[in-house]
Amino acid sequence: MNALFLVVVFLYWSALYLYVPTLPLYLQTKTSDLALIGTALSMYGLWQLIVRLPLGILADWAGRRKPFAIFWLLLVAAGALTLGHAPTIEIAILGRALVGVSAGTWVPLVVLFSNRFSAAEVVRATGILAMTATTGRIVATAINGWLNQLGGYPLAFNLAAASALLGAALLLFLPEAPTPPRKPSLNGLKRLISRREVMLPSLLQVLTHTADFAATFTFIPILARQKGASDVVISMLLSLNLLIGLAGNSLAAVLAQRFGQRRMVMLSFALLGGGILGAAWAPTLAWVFVFQFWVGLGFGIGYPLLMGLSINRVDAAERTTAMGLHQSVYSLGMFLGPWLSGVLAAALNIPLMFVIIGLLIVLMGIGGAAILDGQG
Repeated sequence: MNALFLVVVFLYWSALYLYVPTLPLYLQTKTSDLALIGTALSMYGLWQLIVRLPLGILADWAGRRKPFAIFWLLLVAAGALTLGHAPTIEIAILGRALVGVSAGTWVPLVVLFSNRFSAAEVVRATGILAMTATTGRIVATAINGWLNQLGGYPLAFNLAAASALLGAALLLFLPEAPTPPRKPSLNGLKRLISRREVMLPSLLQVLTHTADFAATFTFIPILARQKGASDVVISMLLSLNLLIGLAGNSLAAVLAQRFGQRRMVMLSFALLGGGILGAAWAPTLAWVFVFQFWVGLGFGIGYPLLMGLSINRVDAAERTTAMGLHQSVYSLGMFLGPWLSGVLAAALNIPLMFVIIGLLIVLMGIGGAAILDGQG
């Protein structure tokens, strides 16, 4: 059953990413305003910020996660179709917002899987999920350019909807052991928010996602196009980033055991920030690939470590709420990355924007990681 669950996770992330490599370029067919493109892309993170925590609390209250996961997978399909067939940038913004709402599926899916493991194995479980999610993203992004050549931009959006619907159907066959219902409690939420070991990894995760969404999912594709890249090459660029992220996911726990969690999180921010600073300088498309390698490795190492650190000291009954809190907080980075980078790129230019974002990530990320609770 764990294998079938991972298939659902694979389909879910495929549905979210089949059209992502060229999404900024697709949006450029609706408007030439970089700030407006950044706003459209930021809706994905903004609505996750709004939805994920209430969804986690509601799932804990019901003692069930599966029904919520199925419903939200259906929303993934609806969001993809709305975005992919938008006649104007305003409808595209609405569609991306709906995809952001639907991405709340990740809250119950993470907890459904992690509840199959003991508290001591939660970091390993989140690593397995992160690897599966990254694999889904790699496959989806790798074929995006080919899909565009085969059927234009709409084809990838249509296949994304089909993938989400198949995931929802398969999830019907997976059993769930309900946990005792836990009524919503502001005191319980306040306790989680007041716990340094929960909130500091979540705030650092804001920075990892600000970096990733400002660069990889917003302006690196536009920069690559300026260097002469085709849709297929842009798909390869993002797939390389994610493939290296998968390697980082698989190495994160092993490296953390050997060198310490804190040191590895610090390294992840050095790679993220350094890759973005390098993109500001990159004179050719080949160098864009090199610095995307850095960004992918940094994100791949940091993401599962910070996610695991945020919940490994939380009781099972509160774990969905804690994961919802973690994901809601880091969704702020998924909003800030595209929005802030769009504003800076429109006001200055793309290279200067990369310099500002890169310095922010290096200074704040390494400084915050230095005070993490964790071995090493």
